[in-house]
Amino acid sequence: MPTIGRLAPSPTGAQHLGNARTYLLAWLAARSQGGTLRLRVEDIDTPRNKPDAVAQLFDDFARLGFDFDGPPVVQSANLDAHVAALEALKRRELVYPCTCTRSDIASAAAAPHAEHEGPAYPGTCAGRSASDAVTLDRPYAWRFRVTHSPTFDDGFRGPTAIDLTQAGGDFVVWRSYHAPAYQLAVVVDDAAMGVTDVLRGDDLVPSTPRQLLLYEALKLPAPAFTHVPLVVGTDGRRLAKRHGDTRLQTYWQRGVRPEAVLGTLAWSCGWLAKPEPITARELLPLFTLSTVPRAPWVADESHFRGG
Repeated sequence: MPTIGRLAPSPTGAQHLGNARTYLLAWLAARSQGGTLRLRVEDIDTPRNKPDAVAQLFDDFARLGFDFDGPPVVQSANLDAHVAALEALKRRELVYPCTCTRSDIASAAAAPHAEHEGPAYPGTCAGRSASDAVTLDRPYAWRFRVTHSPTFDDGFRGPTAIDLTQAGGDFVVWRSYHAPAYQLAVVVDDAAMGVTDVLRGDDLVPSTPRQLLLYEALKLPAPAFTHVPLVVGTDGRRLAKRHGDTRLQTYWQRGVRPEAVLGTLAWSCGWLAKPEPITARELLPLFTLSTVPRAPWVADESHFRGG
């Protein structure tokens, strides 16, 4: 089966160095196999979308040499398909309406939980059926009933298992302000685009068994998953404003060449002995996942001094 990969940026902010490293790996993974690469703008998180972010990400991709096949897909344009998927889950009673707030869930938590995951949902509303939604007089989300935790063979990490009952429990697939949640939207959209291979940051490892449950429930073919380490600051935490300005647009404004950024990222992945300018196309014969360090890469401003 031909490889079909995808880049799926979100317009909730400017693309930064960490995004660029993951996109480079995804671009090379598809192009090195002669595969197809699609682009999807994940814009369903409407309250967080930033003006001009889409134009900026297209500019960043063009500078870095990340091309893609076919017209870009805008996620919000696929809302009818998201609604149809939710209705299919309702008919099978695989989801239920949940009126719990975040504070409700936090106060009911009985055990410590991972910071990025939040407390496991205690099942407060799990006794409801889908038809109960018409009787509710306050906002509600739709939660998927977690019955098991699928394992998967990660292309970078190998066999991976996460107990969803401890990592969040029943999860939201439709938000209270009438919009699809990430887990449902990405499954529906990847299936519609024919995606066979997903390469993304390892902060999304816990999302994979949830998405596998949805692929199974919706009778859709699941892609192969590969999760790569993130870029972090010198404090070991994922890149954020506290680490200074690592936005790609800022590098361009400072005169840093895209080839210099790519060379540093290639060096961080073990493909070059030292940071030196190189194009994305020139990296194709050098690409391999086996040399990418297992630990997150620590970004430092000194990597780009002098352009």
